[in-house]
Amino acid sequence: MELASSFIQRVSNNVRARKYINMRYLGTASTAAKQTRETQSNSQSFDTQHFSLLQSCTNMKEVQQIHTHILITGMDGHISLVTKLVTMYAMFGSLEEAHLAFDTSYVRNVWLWNAMIRGYSSHGSYEETIKLYCQMHHKGTQPNNFTFPFVFKACAVLLFLQEGKMIHCQVIRSGFESDVYVGAALLDMYAKCRQIEDAHQVFEKMPERDVVSWTAMIAGHAQNGHAEEALMLFRRMQEVGEMPNCVSMASVLPACADLGALQEGRGIHDCVIRNGFESNVFVGTALIDMYAKCGNMEFARQVFDRMSKRNVVSWSAMISGYALNGHGDEALGLFNQMQLMDVKPNSVTMVSVLLACAHLGGLQQGKRIHDYIIRSGLDSDVSVGTALIDMYAKCGSIEMSRNVFDNMSARDVVSWSAMIVGYGLHGYSEDALLLFTQMREADKRPNEITFIGVLAACSHAGRLDEGRQYFDCMTRDYCITPSMKHYACMVDLNGRAGQLEDAYELIKRMPLEPDAGVWGALLGACRIHCNIELAEHVAEHLFALEPENAGYYVLLSNIYAAAGRWDNVIKTRVLMRGRRVKKPPGYSFIEMNGHIHAFIVGDRSHPQSEEIYAMLETLAEQMKDEGYVANKSFVLQEVEDEVKEHILCSHSEKLAIAFGLINTGPGIPLHVTKNLRVCGDCHTATKFISKIVMREIIVRDANRFHHFKDGLCSCRDYW
Repeated sequence: MELASSFIQRVSNNVRARKYINMRYLGTASTAAKQTRETQSNSQSFDTQHFSLLQSCTNMKEVQQIHTHILITGMDGHISLVTKLVTMYAMFGSLEEAHLAFDTSYVRNVWLWNAMIRGYSSHGSYEETIKLYCQMHHKGTQPNNFTFPFVFKACAVLLFLQEGKMIHCQVIRSGFESDVYVGAALLDMYAKCRQIEDAHQVFEKMPERDVVSWTAMIAGHAQNGHAEEALMLFRRMQEVGEMPNCVSMASVLPACADLGALQEGRGIHDCVIRNGFESNVFVGTALIDMYAKCGNMEFARQVFDRMSKRNVVSWSAMISGYALNGHGDEALGLFNQMQLMDVKPNSVTMVSVLLACAHLGGLQQGKRIHDYIIRSGLDSDVSVGTALIDMYAKCGSIEMSRNVFDNMSARDVVSWSAMIVGYGLHGYSEDALLLFTQMREADKRPNEITFIGVLAACSHAGRLDEGRQYFDCMTRDYCITPSMKHYACMVDLNGRAGQLEDAYELIKRMPLEPDAGVWGALLGACRIHCNIELAEHVAEHLFALEPENAGYYVLLSNIYAAAGRWDNVIKTRVLMRGRRVKKPPGYSFIEMNGHIHAFIVGDRSHPQSEEIYAMLETLAEQMKDEGYVANKSFVLQEVEDEVKEHILCSHSEKLAIAFGLINTGPGIPLHVTKNLRVCGDCHTATKFISKIVMREIIVRDANRFHHFKDGLCSCRDYW
């Protein structure tokens, strides 16, 4: 009986061997067999010999040779050898080979299952990981404390909360709930599934916590928007004597970034230096991101420059920091340097580069970046497509924005929202609201940003009743709680339409404490409708909230000047000097052949100044013939009318337009950007110029875009 059993077993082994040999390296298997037979003495030593050979493998081919010999010699019954084979195949990246070895094993214990589960988990095949775990459970093999961490990781990545909860129950039944590694993986799963309270319960019940547990909890809070709790846990971790590692540092720094807690961040940076973690690329990148989001680009650049090793994430963090802080030139310069260093950008990099182009308003530069994106094959990425929509809209080409939008193979709510916001920014309210309707018809659920775009579109077009309906729809149909920006849009909507009392009453009824954005919208409406009494009241709130913001002092001063109240103008300017508040200089710029040409009022520093002023004189004569009359009320100085006309003629936006006309051919649209709100007289003048020169002139100011064509503006003079 024993002989028959042995014979059957040997035949079975040979069948499996032939099956494998037919598929894998028959020739090299013979060599491996010959070499191994020379050292074979008995089954146990043979098992040890194979194990040692597998342990020393440096590539896949060697593993395959030894595997073949194991099958030839019938040693595949040794479960430890099969487990090692699966581990080695997975280590060298061949899950197919690993699974083949796993499938041909007629005996499987928990360690073999663990090796296969770990292989799939390590290579990102998370659905297969969970499927294997279920098969293991179905086959009656009990998991151990090494099984659960890999399965919980898969649940965390896939956001399989219900599956994770069921496996949690199995952990409890198996008695591994107190295991420190299982606990850390479990709380990480709950945190990534945004169940931070469940994660906290697991954490507090753990009888023992190591640095991994603490770090998982810190990261969970930071990733779920609980930045203060993350910092508190980091301090508590140190108080109990647990030393943070590099992952702990990289996990807590985003919490500092979210809070803008520069001093806390610098303290953690000191801790990083003391523990020798500064050379770690993940910690370095987190430091760059933290300093950038706290507005300190000098420190961010110091960290970046000191990094001995940088990856694409490090470069992207630095470029993003520059872009978010308004340093578009530096962002684009670093992107060029990144390319020279042969670091291949990813979609995150390109989103930041496009943001830099959007801030600069450089359409030609943006087009070149778009061409690069297409060549790199990143144009199918939804986030990149959305960034392109935003870039083109902010660079003045709403047509190109729509072209990108229409050609996207997939769109998410952010893509739809970006296009709606773009239309609103350009004053095309009908297009914005039509697209919003199409979005809902496509079963895309609008979010907070979508409604900001919709309300802004209504505000720019004076659609008061529709705007109020959309505001009610947002709360009633989509259960979106209005944010400060939504209220600012509604105040602006009512204020622009002349409903100043309604706007003021809305502010008083707000469940939130109004910020400067809300009060600023009402002050802007007071300027439009010359309501000095309300403007003074609103200005008091703004000066208390942002005493160093020159824009509000200037706006109040302009309201006084427009009413001829020069004494109040002087008092406001004295107040500014007393508080050491300086008015930012107004300037306009235009891109020409990849270079930015900037102008300030009365500017004569440009090499083509004589030609520019000659062009303006010619245009002034032609405009007068067409019926243009300079609006001297926009000169906020108490001077003679002749001087006022001279000042108006040399406003920065007019200088930029004249320069563009001189340096471009007939019919080519001009794109001008101004850092402040466009002057009312310049707005009127540009309408006349567009008709005279038969060109489209697109002006982007601090609030919106104006498309001037054939003597008309897209804003319909409602701005």
